Amino acid sequence: MTMFKRAMLGAIAALGLAFPALSAERAIIVLDGSGSMWAQIDGKARITIARETLASVLADLPDDLELGFMTYGHRKKGDCGDIEMLVEPAVGTGAAIAKAADSINPKGMTPISDAVKLAAEDLRYTEEKATVILITDGLETCEVDPCQLASELEKQGVDFTTHVLGFGLSDEEGQQVACLAENTGGQYLSAADGAGLVDALTKTVAQVVQAEPKPEPEPAPKPEPAPKVEYNFAPTASLSEGGPDIEDGGPLNLTWQWFKVNPDGTKGEWIDTDYYARFKGTLDPGNYIVTVKYGYATAEQPVTIVADKVNDTHFILNAAVFKLHPKSSEGAEVNENASIGIRHNGENVTTQYGDKILVLPAGKLDFDVTIGEATVTRSYTVKAGETVDEDVIVGTGLVFFKAEYAPGVKVEDNDLYMEIFDAKVALDGTRNSIAYGYDGEQDFELAPGDYVMDYKLDGTTGQIPFSVATGERTDVPVVLDAGVLAVTTPSDDYVEFRSPTKDIAGNITSFDYGYGPNVQTTLKAGDYIVFSEKGDVESETPVTIKAGERFELTITPPKAGGKKK
Repeated sequence: MTMFKRAMLGAIAALGLAFPALSAERAIIVLDGSGSMWAQIDGKARITIARETLASVLADLPDDLELGFMTYGHRKKGDCGDIEMLVEPAVGTGAAIAKAADSINPKGMTPISDAVKLAAEDLRYTEEKATVILITDGLETCEVDPCQLASELEKQGVDFTTHVLGFGLSDEEGQQVACLAENTGGQYLSAADGAGLVDALTKTVAQVVQAEPKPEPEPAPKPEPAPKVEYNFAPTASLSEGGPDIEDGGPLNLTWQWFKVNPDGTKGEWIDTDYYARFKGTLDPGNYIVTVKYGYATAEQPVTIVADKVNDTHFILNAAVFKLHPKSSEGAEVNENASIGIRHNGENVTTQYGDKILVLPAGKLDFDVTIGEATVTRSYTVKAGETVDEDVIVGTGLVFFKAEYAPGVKVEDNDLYMEIFDAKVALDGTRNSIAYGYDGEQDFELAPGDYVMDYKLDGTTGQIPFSVATGERTDVPVVLDAGVLAVTTPSDDYVEFRSPTKDIAGNITSFDYGYGPNVQTTLKAGDYIVFSEKGDVESETPVTIKAGERFELTITPPKAGGKKK
């Protein structure tokens, strides 16, 4: 038994112990269905791990838990409104949720905030207690501030909670979505693999049904003497030395965090977090280490708080602002599916998508901007306080392939394999593979140039050269000049589709094979031999395939003791 399976079984056992018969609770699980969920962990896609986790953890739910299931980014590319409730909240929905998760095909954006808001509204969070459990492997990509949304939901909700399960997120990425949980009294749990995701989902689901009773009100504290100052800590921050202070209301949140100081002077236990740029609050007198984060820029200083005195320490982030607008070609709209990989002084910082405002440490910055299968790299050396605002033209064209068996007979089979290669042939006779996919209709965004497309469907293969121009769509018809051959045999006979004649070297070409009783293949129009074998009984049947037509052949068993050839 693998470690993952042992962890999963242990978590399920723990979950079973954590479900007492309490009053009904309502919750919705929101699963990330964006394109990044195809990324792999230990050779397995994240979406596959998430499906297995849901199926196992939700296999046995308490009778009084009303659980729903929502996802986003699974139907369309570049659509921030692609959010769908797959299972409405109800009791006994574990199997339905697992089945719905199996149908998700990640491909789109990551509208985390809008999905959480819709789930909260579906749970009538302003009227009764509600919980949302978000499982995400990425950050918000739809220009909505998750931290501000969480604060609004907490303020308007009767008893609203969001738990966030960061699946495969780095610590820095996790901090950007943790506020969804922190601002609503929930938990942010990080999961690096399948076992971690099982544990995190187990804990959060258990918390929904194991809600603590409301504590008895504590006796009112004795009134304290009014402080001499309204607050004692009012820090400020700027991008550069001498630059203007960062104010509230900008496109990004500025995050303050303060920590205890260890005896050796290092940063100790976390105390609290605030998201207002012009934070003003009261801390207990003493020594702290304070960090401020704005986008991907961070500054840190020791701070001493003295009673009845305002500490207004200023922090310099030494950062620059980038507003890069990725476009396929001059005059095109911003491509919201474009990925932007960012490196600072050679070290990877993050990958963002679409039109973003980014705050990054000053210095040497490289941006790898990718649209479809084309990538350009932009390099900058920026000083603190500078702003770079410009279009990044990747230079791509769209090629669209539509396959037909014969003119007017569309290929519906999604097993048609297409692979794009650079037209240039290397010295060893190979070509560089660019992209591939399965379906009768496929499109690819490519850099301008010459290419070839190899296709294969069962026993039919071919190659089509084509060219791509920047900013243009190229339609490439793929006429297979082929038909379908369906063979029925008496049992599990071996069936092979061969050429009727030998080539110049004396060899017979084999196009495809399979095992009965039903074997189907696609073959180019022409003559073939259907070879069948069961034990020592063989048969050969000539057939003629016509483009765009289906030919059905039934092979009857020979008489007992006979050998048919």
